[in-house]
Amino acid sequence: MGSELKSRPALFLDRDGVINVDHGYVHRIDQFQFLPGIFDLVRFAVHELDWPVIVVTNQAGIGRGIFGEKAFEDLTAWMAEYFARQGAPLAKVYHCPYHPEHGIGVYRRDHPWRKPNPGMVLKARTDFNLDIRRSVLIGDRPTDIRCAEAAGIGLALMLDPQSRAEPVSTAVLVRDLSEALALLRDHFARR
Repeated sequence: MGSELKSRPALFLDRDGVINVDHGYVHRIDQFQFLPGIFDLVRFAVHELDWPVIVVTNQAGIGRGIFGEKAFEDLTAWMAEYFARQGAPLAKVYHCPYHPEHGIGVYRRDHPWRKPNPGMVLKARTDFNLDIRRSVLIGDRPTDIRCAEAAGIGLALMLDPQSRAEPVSTAVLVRDLSEALALLRDHFARR
């Protein structure tokens, strides 16, 4: 009767350092500065590739008591609405508030969702019926790349504007989001 939906790839994005400038524990709109090229990248993934764009972000500022879940949720709602107004809708934002050493109270623990663990990606795979091997993750830290490896993501891009990143052998280094977009166009654009 019902046909099973065919799985499709997704574009996974880290937040701080990929979507916005990482000023450290960003949790208010007045701190949020979008990186150049982010909307073009997301529009391409959504409209040209027909991929969902999913944010996977560690948010240890919650666990450390720097800001609360409500501040994160309010900023996330504003960010998602801003993306939608740019014609670049996000499918979902997953976050992990826990930190194994610096978390306070219930937030002090390792968690399967905390990158480099693959929990957020694996949850998204189930929620969206994703083909993880054909998916792409863009991050700015080795923990993002190790998360991609652990989840089985096919292509991991490391955003490294100053070419200072700790080498991660499985990642492709890109200087900015326009370079990431060009790479996606070359590899995945419909022919």
